[in-house]
Amino acid sequence: MKILVLAWEFPPRIVGGIARHVADLYPEIVKLGHEVHLITVEFGEAPLYERVDGVHIHRVRVAPSHDFFHWIVNLNDSMGLHGGKLLLEEGPFDLIHAHDWLVGDAAIALKHNFKTPMVATIHATEFGRYNGLYNDTHHYICGKEKLLAYDAWRVIVCTDYMRREVERALDTPWDKMDVIYNGVRPEKKHRTPEFDHWSFRRRFADDGEKIFYYVGRMTYEKGVSILISAAQKVLWEMGGYAKVVIIGGGNTDHLKKQAWDLGIGHKCYFTGFMSDADLDKFQTIADCAVFPSLYEPFGIVALESFAARVPVVVSDTGGFPEVVQHTKTGIVTYTNNPDSLAWGILEVLKNPGYSQWLIDNAYEDLERRFSWSKIAKQTEAVYEQVAQERSQVVWL
Repeated sequence: MKILVLAWEFPPRIVGGIARHVADLYPEIVKLGHEVHLITVEFGEAPLYERVDGVHIHRVRVAPSHDFFHWIVNLNDSMGLHGGKLLLEEGPFDLIHAHDWLVGDAAIALKHNFKTPMVATIHATEFGRYNGLYNDTHHYICGKEKLLAYDAWRVIVCTDYMRREVERALDTPWDKMDVIYNGVRPEKKHRTPEFDHWSFRRRFADDGEKIFYYVGRMTYEKGVSILISAAQKVLWEMGGYAKVVIIGGGNTDHLKKQAWDLGIGHKCYFTGFMSDADLDKFQTIADCAVFPSLYEPFGIVALESFAARVPVVVSDTGGFPEVVQHTKTGIVTYTNNPDSLAWGILEVLKNPGYSQWLIDNAYEDLERRFSWSKIAKQTEAVYEQVAQERSQVVWL
């Protein structure tokens, strides 16, 4: 089977979870015997064409733009032109796979022009991010998401929660959707013994302090302010022998002010951006990972913590309760509730034996439910269904 994939982010351009998703999924699709051409955006010194793990990567240039939505228009123009060229010169293709609304216009145009069925993965919705639609921008993006889901032959979502959300927010029929989890590659989390453990640890905390941390974007929906509120209680219960580390780029001034206003500024360390190499080291010295999101369609950060063998505390929003099994592979707490979050963190920090049990269970769960090879076979089954149904249709 020959597949054309459109994704607006792909390594080394990493904005969110889509880049990691497509980078890990399609080499496994290639291993199953399929040919994959992926169109994405040029970035830095990355070549305009290369073959990575069997996947043909095509990076397109996007014309200068005066704002984000103008950039999206130019992005789809470039992807549409290059996609049309590939379909003419390398075709025929069996299907097109679009990842999120940003590439929707190009995917829909290619679908109709070349009478090639299109599959769409909806990774998140505008309605879900803001718990509603409150301005023209929200309505515009939601409209684009609806159009992509409507034009898709099948829609893939990452959790049962997202299936319900897409049905409600995008008016997508239940039986048009397939739930396929995200995955993670545990082998990517390198445990490097050749570094000075204690010297590295002392960059973040004193020897007697437990470390609990958040890593990710500093956006409202990630709930970092809830963690800082919870940290006040955690620090009191731990007699001050703990440290909260906030990892990630972006504006953190309001979060730092919150910490100082609560009297815990000296116990909150904001690292800014951290390289993957340092994050791998950091996770070997940390005691607890905390993800207090207000909205989370899946929660791949939890899987990355499983792989790094760090115990996880999450909120019960979105897909988290499907990914993290409460009191078995992690602790699930009430969303937007600092007291509940503090309880979960303390359960991990005060009970090292229980914490190790959670770690062991979580690591085993990676192969059982979140293996990319299994996810690729589930995705292949969707492709085969679409190709079989397309073969029975006269497309006028």
